[in-house]
Amino acid sequence: MAIERLVEPTLAEDAEEEKIEISLRPVTFAEYIGQEHLKNNLRLAIEAVRKRNDGSTLDHVLLYGPPGLGKTTMAGVIAHELGASLRVTSGPAIERAGDLASILTNLKDGDVLFIDEIHRLRRAVEEVLYSAMEDYKLDIVIGKGPAARSVRLDLPKFTVIGATTRTGALAGPLRDRFGIIHRLEYYKEPEIEQIIKRTAGILKTEIKPEACELLATRSRLTPRIANRLFKRVRDFADVNGDGIIDTVVAKNALELMEIDQLGLDPADRNMLRLMYENYGDRPVGLTTIAALTGDETTTIEDFYEPYLLQMGLLARTPKGRVVTEKGKKHLEKRKSGGKE
Repeated sequence: MAIERLVEPTLAEDAEEEKIEISLRPVTFAEYIGQEHLKNNLRLAIEAVRKRNDGSTLDHVLLYGPPGLGKTTMAGVIAHELGASLRVTSGPAIERAGDLASILTNLKDGDVLFIDEIHRLRRAVEEVLYSAMEDYKLDIVIGKGPAARSVRLDLPKFTVIGATTRTGALAGPLRDRFGIIHRLEYYKEPEIEQIIKRTAGILKTEIKPEACELLATRSRLTPRIANRLFKRVRDFADVNGDGIIDTVVAKNALELMEIDQLGLDPADRNMLRLMYENYGDRPVGLTTIAALTGDETTTIEDFYEPYLLQMGLLARTPKGRVVTEKGKKHLEKRKSGGKE
């Protein structure tokens, strides 16, 4: 049975927490913290559309990068800055070409269609999307057998925003139809601190600067995880204190959650430990790591590896993955400290 991880960027949340998550989302470029290069490029593209005022729409946008960095939030910001309606769906939710046709025919001029996990679209659905994105036409087949005929319908001009954690899994013809392609990078710790302070203000919780800095160092450079850790530390402060988050409260809460100094949770450390204890300095294949940990290979690639690679704890070689010297030292430090 899969174990939910507190630092997993796509961890399911209950309905009440989902409402809180939505309320924390920025709606303008001014409110959106970080990703300055991306914001500058999008501002320019949006301003150009406004200035032309000829009925044209923003080019289709592809956002990619690790989960939790703000791709969905950025889609909402783009729609707001355009003054457009945002329609949201996901690749797995569009099972048939007819599902996509229904969505497209209900769009209006200038609408933004956000497709999360766009790399998981079925091939038949992708082929319908090609002409819709390029020519704003919808090709559908009416009838079956010898009586079947193809009909081409006109669509309103709209903008597709696609989000994916695996841009390499995206079909070439689909990727080529995006005019604006950007990768969302991991955030810097000062940016994560700003996000935590903003969240604390929205949730009306007092947090000391030192505690805010501590949470930022444990948030894996990811806003979604920063907000999630903040809410759990806030719970701890409400139950075990006066609701004010100081360094002592933050440390005790993080220790209870087993989040270490680098933001690693027990699952991260377990993977590194199993690799090192069983294979030492030898490279380990992805399927072997999956067998050791009991996780899917896609889980390892999408949720474990990106941050471990970013922090220099894991390295990828042509022959497999290896634990780096920094990773070994971190494991030894945890072991000697008696926390693992």
